Amino acid sequence: MTAPADISTRPRAPRTLVIAGHPAPDRSRVNAAMTEAVRDLPHVTVRELARLYPDGVIDVPAEQQLVRDSEAIIWQFPVHWYSLPALHKRWLDEVMLRHFAYNSGPLLTGKTLQVVASTGGSAEMYRSTGFHRFTMEELLRPLEQTAHRMGLAWAAPFVVQGVRDVTGGELAVHAKRYRALLEQGPAVSG
Repeated sequence: MTAPADISTRPRAPRTLVIAGHPAPDRSRVNAAMTEAVRDLPHVTVRELARLYPDGVIDVPAEQQLVRDSEAIIWQFPVHWYSLPALHKRWLDEVMLRHFAYNSGPLLTGKTLQVVASTGGSAEMYRSTGFHRFTMEELLRPLEQTAHRMGLAWAAPFVVQGVRDVTGGELAVHAKRYRALLEQGPAVSG
């Protein structure tokens, strides 16, 4: 029988900032379950934009401080028109400014960005021969370039597809996988 590993020798999970961009969290099933799955992790700070900023006025200095204090940033959102929902995009435009997030030296270097997205359409719909004509990897390419522009390492996206038809059991599995991901920290793509 082997002794359990000493907790002090286990790698520490990175301080993680989750920017949850669902525009209507009270009507969300999937994003709400994902958010709840990680909210109690001690190294995770969850920012539900629609709850924090219902008037759309973002506290830029507070959000920038959270970015500074984090080692990993998660953008969690339902895909809207092949991109971020409006308030999430506004957060990006107002918080990740020039001379803060880019053209500023090493501020964000060493931090990681990971997208955690959900789609109503199934994975089969997101293929070159599918209804949406592009893969999720292709559709998320502008966000990958955004990460690169800001000096952030890009972690492989975590995408839950076909959410309109996901069962309670499947949702529980997705939430458990998401929690496990944040317990360890995002793995940077090669």
